[in-house]
Amino acid sequence: MSSFDLLGISGSLRKSATNRFLIREAARLGAATSFIEADLRLPLYDGDLEEAEGIPASVQTLADQIAAADAVVISTPEYNKGISGVLKNALDWVSRTKGGPWAGKPVAIMSATAGRAGGERTQFNLRHAMMPFRPRILQGPEVLVGGNMNEFDENGQLTGERYQQTLTDLMNALKAEVALTR
Repeated sequence: MSSFDLLGISGSLRKSATNRFLIREAARLGAATSFIEADLRLPLYDGDLEEAEGIPASVQTLADQIAAADAVVISTPEYNKGISGVLKNALDWVSRTKGGPWAGKPVAIMSATAGRAGGERTQFNLRHAMMPFRPRILQGPEVLVGGNMNEFDENGQLTGERYQQTLTDLMNALKAEVALTR
């Protein structure tokens, strides 16, 4: 594949969130030609706001980034056995934009959490939440980084070969899915 433009979405707003590290690792291990990290600092979805002011510019930017990317990687923590509020808010807002930017888009899902399960529930919930948008969500391999605080070095890179290999395999599968659309 000659080029591979990747958009990374972290379900955590923290600057040093391990889910941010994980999407960056996906871009690095997947050899993305270009990588943009989405900004989910969006206003809370409010139908009255949308009616009065339209789609906020920050939401339209995110929708345009999704549409322009060859593929998207989403990494989310597990908050109370589900996806984070900021990620759900972003999905809700983008669903209100024109053009259906998620339709047919290759998407890889991953998670980094403090718990041993590594975010199995959040990944299940995210797949369910995205179903109406009709993206092409990869079914595997699953990247579930448990005990996240011990799995990244001071530079934000994965330290364990097992996680690096699984993430590399997922990114190769994502690139193969992108190749099907070209």
